[in-house]
Amino acid sequence: MRPSLCCVPLFLLLLLQLAFARPLFPLPSKTKNGEKKPIQTFRPYNIAHRGSNGEIPEETAAAYLRAIEEGADFIETDILASKDGALICFHDVTLDETTDVAERKEFANRRRTYEVEWFNTTGWFVVDFTLEELKTLKVKQRYSFRDQQYNGMFSIITFEEFISIALDAERTVGIYPEIKDPVFINKHVKWADGKKFEDKFVDTLLKYGYKGQYMSENWLKQPLFIQSFAPSSLVHVSKLIDSPKVFLIDDISVRTQDTNQSYWEITSDDYLAYIGKYVVGLGPWKDTIVPASGNFLMPPSDLVARAHAHNLQVHPYTYRNENQFLHFNFHQDPYAEYDFWIKTVGVDGLFTDFTGTLHRYQELTSPHRKDETANSLLLKISQMISAYEGSTSHTSPLKP
Repeated sequence: MRPSLCCVPLFLLLLLQLAFARPLFPLPSKTKNGEKKPIQTFRPYNIAHRGSNGEIPEETAAAYLRAIEEGADFIETDILASKDGALICFHDVTLDETTDVAERKEFANRRRTYEVEWFNTTGWFVVDFTLEELKTLKVKQRYSFRDQQYNGMFSIITFEEFISIALDAERTVGIYPEIKDPVFINKHVKWADGKKFEDKFVDTLLKYGYKGQYMSENWLKQPLFIQSFAPSSLVHVSKLIDSPKVFLIDDISVRTQDTNQSYWEITSDDYLAYIGKYVVGLGPWKDTIVPASGNFLMPPSDLVARAHAHNLQVHPYTYRNENQFLHFNFHQDPYAEYDFWIKTVGVDGLFTDFTGTLHRYQELTSPHRKDETANSLLLKISQMISAYEGSTSHTSPLKP
């Protein structure tokens, strides 16, 4: 049996990727599931948004391996389809922002303008490239203020490679794939067997053993949340697989990409009652839950309370460490932001670009009960000492 690649140091994986320029994850996974440490379910889920993309370019094998190393409960990805129908992990329907496609002269004539989510968009589109061509592109960091040293080191990975990364982890790691822009994909990609994008998405999950309702025995062995901004896609896949699904919600100004409904319609109590038949939770942009003005938080809306009243979880997105993403209320402290959202707002999971930060916060404030870390023990000791000193300062006659 080959060793789990999650045991290999990240720097060595980088060298392997550069040296061999081929997938690092032979399929199917050969790691046994039964002996793994189970996923935690007693505190909000740490969802690695596109992997640990605050450190390493998003949706790459290295970003997912880093997220697992840092303690992610789930690794999250966006699924799109290539021209020849291969399912890949990539966020944008265009390749411009996070690959070197613009520098590739052989692809200069592939630039197109298509309608995407009600607007015309120009760029190099995923659906105009075969998987073989996509694999030649190199991924880069989206944000200029983040570490650029890994630019050009990694390639786009397939949905199957992503699954293998999770299955090969030494502990149980969930996956959280998004059915990305299904209206656009179904318009531009056709499969010979007549199936839709959503069908191919579910076929891949079933192929690797993903099934079972939330918290079922099967789900606990291979945890999965299926997410989408398109409610009709979630309804369709509900007929194909019983795994839990999450309805993503965009900014209040954005209408749904398939049913053209407003934010206010899809967050009404009537709609939550309807969509609750198909999903276990909502994934809203966090500023729709707690609006901001002038980068200061305003009073929270009642969305979380109403979702919970409908027995729906709430997994907001996206939490980021950089100052430009932190509201002034948190004084440039991402721990303070997590503390507010978990303890005050009461969310059930968090999409984060910095998996390690959220994991460290949770290990300090709500550590694994039977596997306490050194940091959590030190925190408890510090609290005990503070409590003792506080009591003696009031009772000791030697104190002034």
